[in-house]
Amino acid sequence: MLMRELDYDVAVIGAGTAGIAAHRAASAAGARSVLIERGPGGTTCARVGCMPSKLLIAAGAAAHAARTTGLFGIRVSGVTVDGPAVLRRLRSERDRFVASVVDGLADLPEDERLGGTARFESDRTLVIGDAIRIRFRAAVIATGSSPIVPEALQGLGARLLTTDTLFEIPDLPDSLAILGAGPVGIEIAQAMARLGVAVTVIDAGDTVAGLSEPELARQAAAIFGADLDLHLGAEVRTAAPDGDGVSLHWIDRDGREQVTRASRVLAATGRAPNLDALRLEAAGLRRDEDGVPEFDRHSLVCAGAPILIAGDADGWRPVLHEASRQGRIAGGNAAALAAGRPVAAPAPWTRLAMVFTHPQAAVIGAPYDPENAGRVVGTMDFSDQGRARVEGTNRGGIRLWADRSGHLLGGEMLGPSVEHLAHLLTYAVAHKQTAETLHDQPVYHPTVEEGLFRAMSKIVQST
Repeated sequence: MLMRELDYDVAVIGAGTAGIAAHRAASAAGARSVLIERGPGGTTCARVGCMPSKLLIAAGAAAHAARTTGLFGIRVSGVTVDGPAVLRRLRSERDRFVASVVDGLADLPEDERLGGTARFESDRTLVIGDAIRIRFRAAVIATGSSPIVPEALQGLGARLLTTDTLFEIPDLPDSLAILGAGPVGIEIAQAMARLGVAVTVIDAGDTVAGLSEPELARQAAAIFGADLDLHLGAEVRTAAPDGDGVSLHWIDRDGREQVTRASRVLAATGRAPNLDALRLEAAGLRRDEDGVPEFDRHSLVCAGAPILIAGDADGWRPVLHEASRQGRIAGGNAAALAAGRPVAAPAPWTRLAMVFTHPQAAVIGAPYDPENAGRVVGTMDFSDQGRARVEGTNRGGIRLWADRSGHLLGGEMLGPSVEHLAHLLTYAVAHKQTAETLHDQPVYHPTVEEGLFRAMSKIVQST
């Protein structure tokens, strides 16, 4: 069978957040661009990531709020959780988000979208199956990622869940073991526990929710551990079917053997870039120790070929806003390469990562430095913060770091409304503002923002 031969300026592999943005940017720059999707479409965020997980969190928060009204002198009795109804709403809303993405792709002209699995034939050609060959002047890899399943959990069949399958279950399990206390694992763990599921979380590390500042990490472990069975510094050795559930054999931080039985086990140990099917070696791309092509983190151009990489596929900052930005950069630069123009190399955004537990957590800018070399640290505790006490959410704290001149470098947060406070700090770091400059701005009372500015005042006093 003869192959269909096609020519494009830019070929974008993957129609997720990064790929859609790349195709749009390349087309806007005047390039003839094609978007290739092997399916299922709809973006990781809408289909199996941020949106369905937030729907689960919202349901858990509603159940928790109904049970804890006594703090305010309000009595609610007979709170029950209808698991199938929770999951039906989750999938219904999730499908609406996915449909909006898919509908947008359907609006593309037919010659700008192709279905199938693409692989490189050379540094200037792709093939899709055995039917289509595409010649390109530049290409963008935006193939997303897939859940990592630890070797110890292999062979569990339907008893094993990942974020790609969790939201398809018909009912909430009676019990759930989760491997991983990072952002995804702890979000799902707390939501499930609030919905009445007996949850056990096992993680080999010593931190929760991506926090590394020791006191905040300790508080997070204590807060989340009060509602579920949390084990840090632990390692799962084996897992095996046990009746209609699973038994996990693991070693705790003191070296003692432990056994946990659960109806289901969730692998929440991260996601790996989808790169194996691409035959990167045929394109002459060099891989790093993690198997990702070597690429410039400013221009997103890979070493050795007119190929760029963006979004989860590069394994660098796997969150939606970064994928969207990287897609725009990669698409614009792919069009530039195709036309023989110089590429742009904008500086990366200030790091921003959030966890939507209760309390919320965030990591901003420069990472925690245990030596605090050349830094001034500002701290605050939410336990006695006015608005937080009013709402009954007075748990956690804030840690900010600045250089000796008071310029804000970053920080970590655990507490109420952190999703909003973190944005304020991110913009301050990005614009190289000082703690004194921000501290001089008005802050309405009573708001949780007062807590952020209290931490800044500590920096001002020390510089």
